[in-house]
Amino acid sequence: MGRPKGGKNRQWTNEERLKYVLMCEEDHIPERTLARDLGIPHGTLHTWVRRYRSGGVEALNPEKLHRGNRFSALHSSKSLNENERLILLVEKLQIENERLKKGYTVKGVGADKEFVTTKDLNSK
Repeated sequence: MGRPKGGKNRQWTNEERLKYVLMCEEDHIPERTLARDLGIPHGTLHTWVRRYRSGGVEALNPEKLHRGNRFSALHSSKSLNENERLILLVEKLQIENERLKKGYTVKGVGADKEFVTTKDLNSK
């Protein structure tokens, strides 16, 4: 079923998430029943409950969950010690190595970046 095409995704506040999770945890209302009554997808409510059980109230904050591109620290002015910088650099090179093994190369940067197969290019 789901939302109509072109519809907006529903956003819940941290207070709403906590209220619904506490209804499951403290009032012992089954997740499926509560999700059906409130019109929340069961998977969404289950994820909130699981995060609450593992990390408490802080785990329900969606802004804390998305860390962004961890490799951006290599090019930005973020202060990294030498060990952290080398670990990130090795991970980045391993990803690039796997991509090259599969036969792709990158043309462009940023939003103009595209992956091009190397099978048509002469490798000599």
